[in-house]
Amino acid sequence: MEAARAAGLLHDIGKASNAYQAYIAAPQEGASRGPDHSTAGAREAENLYGPYLGRMLAYAIAGHHGGLPDFRDLDRRVREKALEDCTRWREAVNNLPECAALVSRRSRPNVHPGFSEAFLIRMLFSCLVDADFLATERFYEQREREPPTDLALLQGRLMSRLAAMRRDNTELNRRRSEVLDHVLQKAGLEPGLFTLTTPTGGGKTLTSLAFALEHARLHGLKRVIYVIPYTSIIEQTAAVFREVLDAPEDVLEHHASFDWEPQRQSTEEADDEGRAGLTKLRRAAENWDAPIIVTTAVQFFESLFARSPSRCRKLHRIAESVVILDEAQTLPLRLLRPCMAALNELATNYRTSIVLCTATQPALRLCDGFSDVGRAPRARPKKVGFDIDDKRELAPDPKGLFESLKRVEVELRGKTGDDEVAARFAEQPQMLCIVNNRLHARRLFDRLKADPDVAEGVRHLTTLMCPAHRRAVLADVRTRLAGGRAVRLVATSLVEAGVDVDFPEVWRAITGLDSIAQAAGRCNREGRLVRGRTVVFEPADAAPPRDLEPLIAAAQSVFRRGLDPLSLEGVRAYFQEVYWLRGADAMDRAGTRRNPWSILQALEERVDGLEFEFETIARGFQLIDDDQATVIVPYDAPARTALSRVAAMDRPSGLDLRKLQQYAVSIPRRDRDAWLAAGILRPVNPRLGEALLAFRDLAHYRADTGVDLSERDWRDPLANIVGDAAT
Repeated sequence: MEAARAAGLLHDIGKASNAYQAYIAAPQEGASRGPDHSTAGAREAENLYGPYLGRMLAYAIAGHHGGLPDFRDLDRRVREKALEDCTRWREAVNNLPECAALVSRRSRPNVHPGFSEAFLIRMLFSCLVDADFLATERFYEQREREPPTDLALLQGRLMSRLAAMRRDNTELNRRRSEVLDHVLQKAGLEPGLFTLTTPTGGGKTLTSLAFALEHARLHGLKRVIYVIPYTSIIEQTAAVFREVLDAPEDVLEHHASFDWEPQRQSTEEADDEGRAGLTKLRRAAENWDAPIIVTTAVQFFESLFARSPSRCRKLHRIAESVVILDEAQTLPLRLLRPCMAALNELATNYRTSIVLCTATQPALRLCDGFSDVGRAPRARPKKVGFDIDDKRELAPDPKGLFESLKRVEVELRGKTGDDEVAARFAEQPQMLCIVNNRLHARRLFDRLKADPDVAEGVRHLTTLMCPAHRRAVLADVRTRLAGGRAVRLVATSLVEAGVDVDFPEVWRAITGLDSIAQAAGRCNREGRLVRGRTVVFEPADAAPPRDLEPLIAAAQSVFRRGLDPLSLEGVRAYFQEVYWLRGADAMDRAGTRRNPWSILQALEERVDGLEFEFETIARGFQLIDDDQATVIVPYDAPARTALSRVAAMDRPSGLDLRKLQQYAVSIPRRDRDAWLAAGILRPVNPRLGEALLAFRDLAHYRADTGVDLSERDWRDPLANIVGDAAT
């Protein structure tokens, strides 16, 4: 894109000033910041390319170190700030694109005015900051990143592996094969929006990957991005992909909180990159340069509305890719409409295919009637649903699939105490119980561990465990299940989506119907029983989180109507109540509970003059409160080796920091601050400062439950989610 090239050529012209040249010529790096070098390029962009295209470039250039600014900050800098003379830049920059070459060739604007324009600015910004990071990295490390493996090669490996794995010895395996064959036949359809609706256990993980790789091969798309709900763990999916693709280096995991951000500062304060350009490298971040990305919904969607260079540098790599939204029903309700607008924009204008992959398909399509009803008094509804008809449903006969692959009966019971749950654990040695918060899970786990009648095989899964620890627990659970040994697993909702375990019986604290269906998917998954048993109970010892209350009410409505909660009819009725009866205003509520506001309305009101508030939007679009902080656990020898390596580096890079993702845990910020002051946590590398902290030892990390927080600090994961959430 010529616009991105223009931004690249103009972004550092301020360095041509005498003041900046004197700054970088200084023999030693002092405490003072260098002169502003980005405002000059932003000003020149507006002068050269005018108030529309030039302003788009100005946003990206002005913020290429400190982040996309609000329009008032941009105007003050571009129109009022006194700058050093840097006219010598013209001696170094040749062949700037003509204005006509910058005209966007987007096919059509978003249904929400202003959204396409703001999104294009973000994409230009992403291209610029990623190129800037990579150029600095190449200069100091004197090496190029390895080119990614060709997707066609990965597709060939997968098809060979699937052929070897194919089994038609049971009805379940025959139907899985039918689904795979049907999905692959649709890979030739034009890029855009798709649905893949299959029951849990129907093989959708590998089937969706097979579609994505074949679709990418046929249409020349560049990568596959697999987005998993933030309440699940992503390690299992990444491990499966690495195995079936025989590509350990080509599958990148990117967790929700794994971006090492400096403390908040203004765009001008952050403009300094240091005399040697090293400050940029201290902000090392992920850029999604791998062919297969496995990430979380929090990371994916918050990045689409972020403003910082480290969060945004990967956005342009989403273009011309296949994005699989695993468990699409978990799109966050409170920010659902902005998320849908972003997905529509990617599909419409950036040649990206979006696959809504789920066992409980949300009613988000135009043919489902999804619209902006309730957006404002007497406002004319907009048709904002996904334009996906039955021809772009990838699965064959979803209703028939659900009927033929039903393997579980769901029972609803009333108030149930922990003692009753423990009594059932005593009777059923292979059982899973999923509850709604970490406090309840820890209490029930401790109750079982203390009871000699049920203590055998008691295991726990929580987000207070680092990913490597969770992976080890799951491996142990699967081994015990396969060997017929006792395994009594207590977990929070993280176990529901994408975790391949198969229990004969599952108990689930009452929640939304989509989560109930996911819990049931961990029961009789391989169809070894005629029917598995899933019990939905109302905990007598723990009130549900407030955010779950409307979802519980909608689920109870489905039960009262006598609908099968696992049927397409039951799921449709549930989402009708959750989405349609809420109204559109409740699905675009950024900011705080006391002061909510609409992102889409803010963009629409500011589209004239492109007066966007990028910093404000980034603060408002938060799926998880920022009172959580990421720390590293020296969990095992590889963790300690990785920490030592990063600690010894003069300039830690994103490639090295990737290795620490397996040992990262999010804890309340107040605990992080207290433990840092007490010396329990330590900075890993002085150049990263407090942005990257690690435990000095395992004194505060339990082998069975992870980070040991005091009871007053146990937090429900859902309590950290802003507004309503589907899981």
